[in-house]
Amino acid sequence: MKVAFIGLGVMGYPMAGHLQSNGHEVTVYNRTTEKAKRWADEHKGEYAETPAKAAAGAQYVFTCVGNDDDLRSVVLGEEGVLAGMTSGTVLVDHTTASAEVARELSAVAADQGIGFLDAPVSGGQAGAENGVLSVMVGGEQAVFDGAEPVIKSYAKASALMGPVGSGQLAKMVNQICIAGLVQGLSEGIHFAKQAGLDVRKVCDVIQHGAAGSWQMVNRHETMVENEFDFGFAVDWMRKDLNITLDEARKNGAQLPVTALVDQFYADVQKHGGGRWDTSSLISRLERDS
Repeated sequence: MKVAFIGLGVMGYPMAGHLQSNGHEVTVYNRTTEKAKRWADEHKGEYAETPAKAAAGAQYVFTCVGNDDDLRSVVLGEEGVLAGMTSGTVLVDHTTASAEVARELSAVAADQGIGFLDAPVSGGQAGAENGVLSVMVGGEQAVFDGAEPVIKSYAKASALMGPVGSGQLAKMVNQICIAGLVQGLSEGIHFAKQAGLDVRKVCDVIQHGAAGSWQMVNRHETMVENEFDFGFAVDWMRKDLNITLDEARKNGAQLPVTALVDQFYADVQKHGGGRWDTSSLISRLERDS
């Protein structure tokens, strides 16, 4: 396939690389052109100076940017991807954004005869680099069926959740679960330390039981060492949780733990941890110990 990839952040850069290494002809765009040039040199692909130019001639266009406004800026307007796409092509958005913007952009794309999928991902930077992301998709079945073989270039699992917007709603569920898990793990590790236990031994045992989780397996070591300069940033998690809490206000869902953890992350930000990994929730507890 001839494809375009818009947005070369910590997720998009390796995702676009997997597309190229799986035999697709990839043209990338990034707001910082130097990064796009570096990607093109590293992966023997092409880069373009605008989203529209990157999308020209592509059968599938993938976007992975920061938020709703970033997404609108690369999709709409004279230089946006829709200006370079033609009827019968497909736009796949991997940004974690609102369900509202997914529906908005889907409607604009449909007016041009372009398919649209909202397809946020989970698995973090490591998942993107290793090509084992989980992808939650909203859109039409036929559009998804066509795109899924291409998405598999960097995904371990992908599934259609329902109509446009459903992928974003499913990603909100993902973030709700992570927020509670990380807070629980933080409290567990903090308690173990205060009780004089060997935290590593405790986690090595209980991760095989009902308390086990990806967070415990992959984060307990760095949490013990208070190492947070990696991974999924608190700033981005708060962005996601704010989207989630806003959606909950609309649909009537009760999210007391999520709202509380969002405020805990705000506290981490106040203490300079905006770029720390989400596992830095434990730092709040350690400060008072």
